[in-house]
Amino acid sequence: MSRFARRPRLRALAVGATVLLVGALGVVAAVGVGGGSGGDAAVADTAPPATAAVTRQTLADAETADGELGYGATRTATSRLAGTITALPATGATVTRGRALYTVDAGPVVLLYGRLPAYRELAPGVEGADVKQFERNLKAFGYAGFTVDDEYTGDTADAVRDWQEDLGLPETGRVDPGRIRYADGPVRVAAHQAEVGDAVQPGQAVLTYTGTSRLVTVELDVDDQRLARRGATVQVVLPDGRRVAGKISKVETVITTGSGGGTGQSAEAETKVEVTVTVGDPKALAGFDHASARVTFTAAEREGVLTVPVTALLALAEGGYGVQVVDGAATRIVAVRTGLFAGGRVEITGEGLAEGTTVGVPT
Repeated sequence: MSRFARRPRLRALAVGATVLLVGALGVVAAVGVGGGSGGDAAVADTAPPATAAVTRQTLADAETADGELGYGATRTATSRLAGTITALPATGATVTRGRALYTVDAGPVVLLYGRLPAYRELAPGVEGADVKQFERNLKAFGYAGFTVDDEYTGDTADAVRDWQEDLGLPETGRVDPGRIRYADGPVRVAAHQAEVGDAVQPGQAVLTYTGTSRLVTVELDVDDQRLARRGATVQVVLPDGRRVAGKISKVETVITTGSGGGTGQSAEAETKVEVTVTVGDPKALAGFDHASARVTFTAAEREGVLTVPVTALLALAEGGYGVQVVDGAATRIVAVRTGLFAGGRVEITGEGLAEGTTVGVPT
């Protein structure tokens, strides 16, 4: 985040403060201080109604939000086959690559690893990234005799027949997209959406699943997206009060649809930023499968900078900001350059300003 971000939203506040000072002094103007970088200062004779000291400190733009302890985002596995559910893994079970996520008509729907969904039949002559993704999995199962690339060849088909034989499926040498399901890695079965013996149709939900690592998930408003930087460190406060360090591992923009609120009213879509946080010590989350946590995000931090209350800023007639320095009975306006705004204070630099300098705070 830029040192000068969020300045516009505070301009109105600073202008309001200046109006009060103008009423007391008659005019607020810095001579020869274009751009607010310092220079000669205008001298004023009227003392401000309140004062504050310039402090040197670490200034952090940080916010705390509610998060949920669990296993991350929940996904739904829907059937692409018509038939009968003949087997389901238990809720809470872990399914790894090559294992059946569920079975339809006694045939497995196999979990594979990858980011592309299975969207078409794979057969000799088909080319593309989905072919290479599937062949990586086939090789990981121990099958050989083909080259892992983006071309589905006769050699690939031969290896697929061997795989199908081992699974108890018809040995067609073609990959039915309804018989595979891709995920980023091992999955944990969260809940069943169908039962063994149920008839299913394409598009019908069978079960929901998550990842296998305990995580913290936070939903932020789009206005707070600056807080969600992948790789940034955060602090997590657990339900028992313990504090653990975390890191943002994933940031996604999600659109949710709420209820319409009544008959005839359409549901309104809401955009959120979903943040996934991993903790340095996963064992610290043991026993908190579904609980709340508090997550503190730090968007920006400046160490050892001079700061004043935001309300001490004055909008100068020439542009930029200034502060009213109080030196005994005399006061003067000093142009300043602003940096980070956070926690009601603002980072400043200006000619002659130092830690302990007294500045006016208009009411």
